[in-house]
Amino acid sequence: MSKKEERRLRVGVLGCGPIAQAAHFESCTKARNADLYAICDVADELRERMVAIHAPQRSYADYAAMLADPELEAVIVATSDAFHVPASILALQAGKHVLSEKPLGVTVEETRALQEAVAKSGQVLQVGHMKRFDAGLQAAKSFIDSEMGSLLALKAWYCDSTHRYTMTDALQPLMLHSAARRRPAQDPKSDMRRYLMLAHGCHLVDTARYLAGDIVAVQARLSERCAARCWFVDTEFANGALGHLDLTVAVRMDWHEGFQLYGEHGSVIAKTYNPWYYRSSDVEIFHEKDATTRRPLGADGHFYRRQVEGFADVILHAAPMTGANVRDGVESVRAMVAIARSAESGRRVRLADVQGGV
Repeated sequence: MSKKEERRLRVGVLGCGPIAQAAHFESCTKARNADLYAICDVADELRERMVAIHAPQRSYADYAAMLADPELEAVIVATSDAFHVPASILALQAGKHVLSEKPLGVTVEETRALQEAVAKSGQVLQVGHMKRFDAGLQAAKSFIDSEMGSLLALKAWYCDSTHRYTMTDALQPLMLHSAARRRPAQDPKSDMRRYLMLAHGCHLVDTARYLAGDIVAVQARLSERCAARCWFVDTEFANGALGHLDLTVAVRMDWHEGFQLYGEHGSVIAKTYNPWYYRSSDVEIFHEKDATTRRPLGADGHFYRRQVEGFADVILHAAPMTGANVRDGVESVRAMVAIARSAESGRRVRLADVQGGV
């Protein structure tokens, strides 16, 4: 664990569900520049068990009470997707900075409303696209920005595995649940096509945007067979590059995620692992100038801890934001909605034209 800095961001986590248990509580306690100051959840028994394990300074059953605490500086919104935007807006209005789990929201309109709330508040909002803190992807991004020149094309894939729960059960802590937990009005898994796009498609879209820039239009095809769903998406980037995205859930093989990128002065190929292995992507960067390939080790693969540290650095030290900002979150939702509309219609869809949700 990194040595703790003297000045640390006091963070409250909203929600004691699986993502908080598997990632956010530990990240705040391990971060060099943040502390797990508070935990908030309406489910008393679950919250009390999390408090016993992680020992925050404060515990709240009521979100408004946590936001009223003058010592609290920032909130991690670790709730169901439907609650991300309203919980984030309340925190901003209370003068707190926000790290919201991905996706930023479930409709274009609500994410735009949150974008306006961020602008009015003057607070920092970062979206929990933690793959931007994968050291392998960061090395690829550095090469793209500094040496690669013009981008020709990007192919990226995110293929969940039929064996993923066997893998994750061996890696994650035992998940605790409560019948008293707050649920959204609609079960997110009642529409699996929508659920999979929001849960997994947002990772693929954000990785593509992180590496290749803004997406302006998509043309998508969807195949649903063999108890699986496969989206193939032809992607147009604002810089003129071509893209192909493959979102498949679930493949009959190991976790399969990565990308290939072709540029003017080199190329990149990457293999990304199941995130709960906390292993940085294997990235090969080919430099045309001397015909050499370089592979960064990326020894620190705790993306969630590194994400909290990056968030805290922006707030405490005015560091540049290297994570996803609110605009990135909005554009990710736009892209997912465009993919859904294109798959339904069979037509090319411009992101600027979409409304509604997936």
